Amino acid sequence: MSAAYPGGSHELGQNFLVAPSIIGRIEDLVARTNGPIVELGAGDGAITVPLSRSGRPITAVELDPARARRLQRRTSGNVTVVLADILRFQLPRHPHVLVGNLPFHLTTAVLKRLLRARGWQTAILLVQWEVARRRAGVGGATMLTAQWWPWYEFRLHTRVPARCFRPVPAVDGGLLTMTRRTHPLVTDRDAYQRFVRDVFTGRGRGLGEILTRTRRANRGELRLWLRTERVSPHALPKDLSAEQWASLWRRLGPG
Repeated sequence: MSAAYPGGSHELGQNFLVAPSIIGRIEDLVARTNGPIVELGAGDGAITVPLSRSGRPITAVELDPARARRLQRRTSGNVTVVLADILRFQLPRHPHVLVGNLPFHLTTAVLKRLLRARGWQTAILLVQWEVARRRAGVGGATMLTAQWWPWYEFRLHTRVPARCFRPVPAVDGGLLTMTRRTHPLVTDRDAYQRFVRDVFTGRGRGLGEILTRTRRANRGELRLWLRTERVSPHALPKDLSAEQWASLWRRLGPG
């Protein structure tokens, strides 16, 4: 994984994937998709080269000039290597699939950028383990996940031990997929995301108190929603599912 720094290419941090089993798992996930592939942080091509055998068009984005040149020489005509920073690279507007072994220290910055981007349909990403867990809502969702759940499905596939990389990082990785929903659960993105932020940052010992204070929710309506969704009034925002967030928004948010 080649780290793309906002300041440019003067400093690179790299942890390359060397485990054939994980590379094979990524290949399998990509094989379930269709269309052109954009790979972020191609490095020495551990993922690029196997994927290129499918014959699908691949755009491999790499920040290190020497590695980009070597990778272009190693790959066939269906692979185009682009020398660029993954935080600045302009993603295609047409439908495509994203693949990436992301720099762990840039994971959140890259994910925030990708979630706002159009065009890609599925993203198959190797990220820091804790980020992968939280993004998929395992053990409780973060505010970022809840804000984007109506438009994307997040799924955690497997933990990737640190020994699968060279050099070995201090933490494990996680294989995460993000899939754009064909039919979003919510239509008004800006208002919904403000609503989620208000709930996550609201004061109270549980959703019952938080929603009463932040949304001035009608207590009867709130009790009905909690009972219908089988949610405890003492549950926290991180405990809700994607469908429960959408249901809560429809019940209390728009007004």
